[in-house]
Amino acid sequence: MIVFFGILLAILILVVVMWMLLTRRLREKYAVLWLVIGLAVLVLGLFPQLLLGITDLFGVQVPANLLFALAIVLLLGVALHLSWELSQAEDEIRRSAEEHAILRAKHEQLERRLDALEGESGGHRPHADTDG
Repeated sequence: MIVFFGILLAILILVVVMWMLLTRRLREKYAVLWLVIGLAVLVLGLFPQLLLGITDLFGVQVPANLLFALAIVLLLGVALHLSWELSQAEDEIRRSAEEHAILRAKHEQLERRLDALEGESGGHRPHADTDG
C-alpha cells in the first residue's frame, strides 16, 4: 500500500509541475528541483529495495530516518535558495524605486521649467497629471 502511495505521489508531483510549467505558473529554474524530487520519489516507489541499499550505504539504521534527513536537508536548501532570491529581489526593487524617484524629480523639474518658459511667452498649456 505504501509503495502504491509513493508511486501515486510521484506521478502527482510530476503532473502538477509539468502543468505549472506549461501554464507559466512556475519558472524553469524552480521546476528542475521539483522534477528531480518527483523522479526520485517515483524511482524509490518503483524500487523500494533501492532505499534499503542507500540506507546501508550511509550506515543509517532505519530507512525512514534517511528519508527524513534528506527531506530536512532539501528543505534547508530550498529555504536558503529562496532567501537568496528574496534578497536579490529586494535589491532590485530598491534600485528601481530610487531610479523612479530620480526620474520623477527630473520630470517635475522639467515641468516647472516648461511652465516658466510658457509663462514668459504668454502661452498656456493644459497641466498634465504627474501622479501616475
